[in-house]
Amino acid sequence: MKFLVDAQLPRRLVYRLRDTGCSAIHTLDLPQGNRTQDDELNALSIREQWVVISKDRDFVDSFLLQGKPYKLLLITTGNIANTALETLVVAPLEEFIILFEKHHFIELNTTAIIIHI
Repeated sequence: MKFLVDAQLPRRLVYRLRDTGCSAIHTLDLPQGNRTQDDELNALSIREQWVVISKDRDFVDSFLLQGKPYKLLLITTGNIANTALETLVVAPLEEFIILFEKHHFIELNTTAIIIHI
């Protein structure tokens, strides 16, 4: 599975995802870095079939209204330590891979995985 990690999430998450065998990039890896606009991230996600991981609810709006990005993992944990966030995302990774075979929009908070679409 391929993941595009948005600006408000730690770059270390990319390394943790790669350690599991997934492909992952952070917005910092893109030519415009964290200044890359959401529409550009959406286009990249669709073109390369990357799952966007973000805390940014603007991606929810664009997904529901325009079907962009390709797939979305929305993080709704509020502020938590980066190590806790990384573990929260990586621990259920196999489940995410299975869920993303049939679903396109999943939300993750500190207590649940919520399938939206």
